[in-house]
Amino acid sequence: MIIDSHAHVMLPIEKQILTMEEAGVDKTILFSTTPHPEKANDLKSLEKELSLLNNILANNNVIDERIKNIKRTTKELKEVIDKNPTKFIGFGQVPLSLTYNETADWINNNVVKNNFYGLGEFSPASGEVKSLEVIFNGSNELGHLPLWVHTFHPLNLYDIKELVELAKKYPKVPLILGHMGGIHWIDAIKFAKENSNVYLDLSAVYTTFAPTMAIKELPERTLFSSDAPYGSPKILRNMIEMISPNRRVFEKVMGENILNLLQI
Repeated sequence: MIIDSHAHVMLPIEKQILTMEEAGVDKTILFSTTPHPEKANDLKSLEKELSLLNNILANNNVIDERIKNIKRTTKELKEVIDKNPTKFIGFGQVPLSLTYNETADWINNNVVKNNFYGLGEFSPASGEVKSLEVIFNGSNELGHLPLWVHTFHPLNLYDIKELVELAKKYPKVPLILGHMGGIHWIDAIKFAKENSNVYLDLSAVYTTFAPTMAIKELPERTLFSSDAPYGSPKILRNMIEMISPNRRVFEKVMGENILNLLQI
């Protein structure tokens, strides 16, 4: 089974399903989203959508606004999955800056009860990675749900090291390094090799050396994903097919690894 382990809700959803079919993707792990760049038809409209993304990455929104937005996008995600249960499964967002009890209640009410399989995407600002500890703690107490964390810009190497330290503190909680550290991909591979609960997400890589080395060094903890609509499932699949050393490794990266992680 081919599984895209990270993509965002695209509208209309029929177009997203068609994109999956063109890429030979059987199932997609779907994350909620505020911006919809797939709706842009020119540079100006694209910039408008990406400004929403930049505000999220910069952590510019106040907590009440973030909570309201996460509730809205979680509802949208749940509706999409319920209408297409054979195509999608979900990861659920959790607001940062909540207390432990509030976080645990949120995970129970908005992730577990929605039958989502993991937590994320988390996009802390640089210098604020420690705010994720309450999420690690909540996951540790509520079934060891995987955490998917954006590790490209604006996070730097020091932030990623802090994130890995949290993974060491909670060794039963799987941590997926989204975009495998961006320009720090070599360090990300090293961190994953040293910590058995750390996984590498292959989306948004800027050089084929990164996924090539990740697959070579960690064929059982490397995950195919497109980050659609920001990436193309078909292009990413073709790339992995080209750089995989053999068919068996290709099958692991393209679906088996995430199936094993989520115990589906």
